[in-house]
Amino acid sequence: MNPILIAVIVLGAIGLIAALVLYVCSKRFAVFEDPRIAQVNALLPGANCGGCGFAGCGGMADALVKGADKGSIEGLNCPVGGTDVMGQVADLLGMAIANGEPKVAVVRCNGTCEYRPRVTEYAGLRTCAAMNACGAGETLCGYGCLGCGDCVAACQFDAIHINKTTGLPEVDEEKCTACGACAKACPRSIIELRKKGPKGRLVYVSCVNKDKGAVSMKACKVSCIGCGKCQKECNFEAITIANNVSYIDPEKCRLCRKCVSACPTKAIRDVNFPTPPPVPKPVETIVRKEGQV
Repeated sequence: MNPILIAVIVLGAIGLIAALVLYVCSKRFAVFEDPRIAQVNALLPGANCGGCGFAGCGGMADALVKGADKGSIEGLNCPVGGTDVMGQVADLLGMAIANGEPKVAVVRCNGTCEYRPRVTEYAGLRTCAAMNACGAGETLCGYGCLGCGDCVAACQFDAIHINKTTGLPEVDEEKCTACGACAKACPRSIIELRKKGPKGRLVYVSCVNKDKGAVSMKACKVSCIGCGKCQKECNFEAITIANNVSYIDPEKCRLCRKCVSACPTKAIRDVNFPTPPPVPKPVETIVRKEGQV
């Protein structure tokens, strides 16, 4: 028999056997994927930011489908898509969701260059993580913003930038999706996700310095000193003091702003409130004596 023909027959037989083996393995070890996962994934924004707590939108879609099979998707939320996307997902899965309140990232540091002067110069790798690993940074405050922009690099939505004048990051509330990437990137945990109040109004302590009052004031003129005056003014038990720093609970705060005026160091910020009208000057009354021109 022709050697070439023999080779062709042998190779054909080997290919046929391999095909049969692959077919049997594909059927025996096939992994079923619920088609709803792909449908849910198509509804999600595809940002893969991790704000939902999963590695990407695919993981979130899988968790939503599994949650629906168990009867609840409570606690699962896509901060980028918001209530509109979650509503579509809930309709697809035949579930009901509670309307979650929108959140926004806030920078809990008010130590601008004016109030928190630089006392040394850092010459290493220009990232917040590297600078924080080396110590207090360029100021005496070991808790405040380092200003290198790790949060800016982490944001996929161009919602946070470093103000060149103040040296602090500023959040664009219109662009912020509350994905939490900036908060995770900050080595000092000064960025917090807080719920938006009515008309986007917020009241929060813009300081996380845990040093005692005298020490923190030496480092920054607008730091919280834990004096408790704000706590005494609050009628809603929304303010607690721990480790020499105050914290305002957004769930309890009623935005009365009494704490803002009570703070002696102006460490409490109120955002998006209307500017009060100027107080009119009292009209000067001139009393003229009789016969006086």
